[in-house]
Amino acid sequence: MRLSALVFLLALPALRADEGMWTFDNIPTKQIKAKYGVELDAAWLKQLQLATVRFPGGTGAFVSREGLVVTNHHVGRGAIAQVSTAKADLVKDGFTAAKPGDEIKVPGLELMLLVSSDDVTARVNGAVAPGTPDQEALKARRNALADLRKAEEARTGLTCEPVTLYQGGEYWLYRYRKFKDVRLVAAPEVQVASFGGDPDNYTYPRWNLDFALFRVYEDDKPYRPEAFLPFTQTPLRAGDLTFISGHPGTTYRGQTLAQMRYAKEIGIPFQLANLARQRGALEAYAKTSPEAARVSADAIYGISNGQKRLTGQLMGLSKPESLALVASREAELRAAVVRDAGLLTGSGGSWDKIAEAVARQKALLKEYTCVGTRGCTLFGHALTLVRIQEQQAKPSAQRLPEFSDGSLKATRERLLSPRPVQVGLDQARLAWVLREALEQLGVEHAYVKAVLGGRSPEAVAQAAYAGTKLQDPAFRKQLLEGGREALASHQDPLLVLARQLEPFQRSLHHQWEEQVQSVFAEHGGRIARARFQIHGKSQYPDATFTLRLSWGAVATYDTGSGTKAQPFTTFLGLFDRHEGWGGNAAAAEDGAFTLPERWLKAKPRLALETPFNFAYGCDTVGGNSGSPVVNLKGEFVGINFDSVLEGQGGYYVYDAATKRAVAADARAILETLRKVMDANHLANELLAK
Repeated sequence: MRLSALVFLLALPALRADEGMWTFDNIPTKQIKAKYGVELDAAWLKQLQLATVRFPGGTGAFVSREGLVVTNHHVGRGAIAQVSTAKADLVKDGFTAAKPGDEIKVPGLELMLLVSSDDVTARVNGAVAPGTPDQEALKARRNALADLRKAEEARTGLTCEPVTLYQGGEYWLYRYRKFKDVRLVAAPEVQVASFGGDPDNYTYPRWNLDFALFRVYEDDKPYRPEAFLPFTQTPLRAGDLTFISGHPGTTYRGQTLAQMRYAKEIGIPFQLANLARQRGALEAYAKTSPEAARVSADAIYGISNGQKRLTGQLMGLSKPESLALVASREAELRAAVVRDAGLLTGSGGSWDKIAEAVARQKALLKEYTCVGTRGCTLFGHALTLVRIQEQQAKPSAQRLPEFSDGSLKATRERLLSPRPVQVGLDQARLAWVLREALEQLGVEHAYVKAVLGGRSPEAVAQAAYAGTKLQDPAFRKQLLEGGREALASHQDPLLVLARQLEPFQRSLHHQWEEQVQSVFAEHGGRIARARFQIHGKSQYPDATFTLRLSWGAVATYDTGSGTKAQPFTTFLGLFDRHEGWGGNAAAAEDGAFTLPERWLKAKPRLALETPFNFAYGCDTVGGNSGSPVVNLKGEFVGINFDSVLEGQGGYYVYDAATKRAVAADARAILETLRKVMDANHLANELLAK
């Protein structure tokens, strides 16, 4: 990478957040060079790509030549809880492996590394004949992608995933290397990783040491990655340009105005009400015992985080200028389509088709949401088992998507995953799922009658989990291999319940696919292709939990309260906020501002001026949690863990004035490893080039 220092320095006063989560095949290097004087060469980009890994629900990065991986504590929290016990709560008390033999293997935890990708748009669209109805077109494209996936997995031995970009404007096949031996190395106490708790979530200034270290092994030895990101020894400063690679989950910036109005008026309020009820149910379960509180903490945290994120999205959509901008851009594109006869024929009616599908989405929303497994792991396994033999007996093209030849391997792997299930928590989830169906659909609904049979949701869930053996992966494998007739007649209570669910869920799935999903896919793709023809590929696609690059400077912003946010926070600020709430004796806000005793004892040893968190202008959303933040040299300077509430509207409409991400500074991680966590050996490993 080369940098024109003069150009970069002249640009500093005007630095603001930079829009876009760009795929690595289409980085706008010319625009970056024009604005910042920075030339991103292919080797630099490849290094960053091969150092970045995908965690379940988030991102991480190789940060040493010995396979050490960093991610957020909150991304790894489920894994940390999984290897904890009632007597050794590693989430609460933290963990440091003093030597390699102390590193703890996490069964079922898998990391994914993107190796390569191919644009297969022409082959996928070639499977659809002109004039094919929307639902049949959707199925044909899915089958084409599934066939490509199966062929590539057989050819390469890699894990392949089909990826839809630009609302169907492009189709890609991504090839991943999968790591299955992942071990916990170190993590601070959750009280420090999420200091400030829910009150401070999505705010800034912040003081979260939100990191955890894992290590990848192969053949029982530390894996030596092709690329890694050493921790920087160059101080990061305000105005410095940073880059972030990661797997942003989902954005909706390419949606039509009708779809965004639906989100504002119907979709998000419905989700918020739903999450509030789910949180109440799990909090009630957590109160039943200390162990229930421990195993449910991560799930409750996730729900709380989702509530705040959706609240921010709704705030953004509710600003008049947000939808006005969407309406203006849509009107310009539609006018350009009208002026071109070919485009008018292909996509002129697509906006109206999508608006009609939005109306069907509204009508089906409640029933489609309530009739399903909804995050219940064992109930989901039961439904997979109920369907898998019947689906396999059909030609691949006629099956449900997850059972096609190209997807069946991944479905079987999920079903047989050795990752343990917290049975009590899963039962509490099922009780809530069934109660939601009862209260939202009514006692006379055919599905409610079938699954409850006049009993309470809690009684049905209790009976199902008391008698099931599906928590045992070996039992699931036995059922899977026992043949269609044996599986169809097995009386495991969760299988019985899944058989009652299956016809209702299948019927609703068919309606949703025919009336909503296929229309969005077909006509969203037509609009995207019209945009390509008019503007070229000058825009980035919506996030799809696939690898992306964003960039922006360490930057302040106007908080709306008449002042500006500080670019960096420090250890001193952490202790000040702790004491300002009265210290551990006060335990205000449910203990959100307390600190572990070893942190209080370590205070005299700490360099309190050390930066702790920083705000910066990279364009991020959920899924970027754990993303490495790097400097111009490609060195690790911090780890992304959050963004501000004011910027959550960016899921739909980007706003440069409010889009700020928040990261834990690399210097804070090193200072903590050396002076709090007794992990000098890990700090040294992170600094080794």
